[in-house]
Amino acid sequence: MQWLSRIPLDRLPGPEYFLALGASLLRVAVIVMAAVIFTRLLRKGAFALKERFERRQLSRPDASNAELAKRMTTLMRFVRVTIGVVVWSMAVVMSLKELGYDVGPLIAGAGVVGLAVGFGAQNLVRDVINGLFLLMEDQIRVGDIAEINGKGGLVEEINLRTIVLRDLEGAVHIFPNGAITSTTNKTRGYSCYVFDVGVAYKEDTDQVVELLKAISDEMQAEPDFQTKMLGPLEIFGVDKFADSAVIIKARVRTIPLQQFAVGREMNRRIKKLFDEKGIEIPFPHRTIYYGDKPGAGLSAEDREAIREIVREEVARAGKAEA
Repeated sequence: MQWLSRIPLDRLPGPEYFLALGASLLRVAVIVMAAVIFTRLLRKGAFALKERFERRQLSRPDASNAELAKRMTTLMRFVRVTIGVVVWSMAVVMSLKELGYDVGPLIAGAGVVGLAVGFGAQNLVRDVINGLFLLMEDQIRVGDIAEINGKGGLVEEINLRTIVLRDLEGAVHIFPNGAITSTTNKTRGYSCYVFDVGVAYKEDTDQVVELLKAISDEMQAEPDFQTKMLGPLEIFGVDKFADSAVIIKARVRTIPLQQFAVGREMNRRIKKLFDEKGIEIPFPHRTIYYGDKPGAGLSAEDREAIREIVREEVARAGKAEA
């Protein structure tokens, strides 16, 4: 026990030190408890805002429960992480200060590190912020047909950093949210299929319009298309006088993603009905001559034989009509 005699008792901390240490530890415990309570309150408030936002979104006629749940899950994950990082960073700094540490250099170092990380990850930060606004504003949703930066396709994923499109050929396009300059949603609320029906100049356009309306009414009466079509065919009228056809423009509105099925079936029925009624759908004709002029390179006897064959065919055709 001789080592006890070598302890400099005059250098031992006094009761005031232990009282101050206990007070500091008590304040640190209070800071930790306050951080826990504050984190829970903020998360509860965020959850209440989430429920309010969900009720407002579900009141829309085109709301999708599965898609809304996916969007809110992504948002809440981001909110929870952000709240945790901010609150507990402040709690750690305050606790170190209470224990007597100089937090000035720590804060300055953290600022320098944050500045360096900010410069290095500015594109990532921009992607996340833009993705957050995309989710909050409900610009596009998973399952929509959209066109982003000139590329069109089906929206398969919406993340905080990227959006994933799959086009008609199956190719996958991945767009960082910060690089998106233009977005076109073709299926928000409803979709449309636009028709440019071309008929010959000799046809009665009023008759053509009545036939188009009859096809629309027929499809609307069928169970397969009754729920897909949101109204009768909208006839805009004669839209253009083309080189070989009169163009009649029309449009049909459908529920989202069903415009192609409805439009293709209507095109099939238009062709079939026009054939039955004898309405001509013009198409380009092209005649190709080999040589400088018709018959070039043929001998006189060959040309005379061809003329004789043509005269016989014309005479035969005239007798058949008679």
